Amino acid sequence: MNRHFLLRRNVARLALRAARWKTVGSVPQRAVLVGAPHTSNWDWVLTMLLAWDNDIQIKLLVKKEFFRGPLAPLLRATGAVELDRADPGATIANLMREAVGDQPFVLGLAAEGTRSKGEFWKSGFYRISQESGLPITLAFLDGPSRTVGWGPTFTPTGNVRADMDLVREFYADKTGIKPEGFTTPRLREEPELG
Repeated sequence: MNRHFLLRRNVARLALRAARWKTVGSVPQRAVLVGAPHTSNWDWVLTMLLAWDNDIQIKLLVKKEFFRGPLAPLLRATGAVELDRADPGATIANLMREAVGDQPFVLGLAAEGTRSKGEFWKSGFYRISQESGLPITLAFLDGPSRTVGWGPTFTPTGNVRADMDLVREFYADKTGIKPEGFTTPRLREEPELG
């Protein structure tokens, strides 16, 4: 392991221990990572610490508005990728070119799209997984248990409702830092829930 990763892992473990958070689960080497519940700016910090604790670099999509001022270099140094949500095509196309091959590649998205409660999740994670052939890994943070971790990894079947039923089942007992902001996992592309 190179010194850079060793330093990051040690920093992550110290920070997590100091904040009384623990990590769980098996780290994916290649995946589209969905992080939820996304209810606080601390979600990004905990996700980075989870990645560093597991010696993996996540390419985390972050809206371009955050890449202004002194925060921009920090975001880039941690693997954040600037995303223009009004025109995401070029960014996604570049990332898909990077994803080709068998090298470790983890692309992280906050499918809720906002830290406030909404009606639907954004379906980009699902489409990117289908187009790239990368599986979906469900990552989570649970405020009451102070746990951040890797959940199951699955390959979407194309049956959006069935795949999202798996997602809903996994997140059913996960509570974010601000529970009132969690958006129930549901895509506009799904048939009506009955």
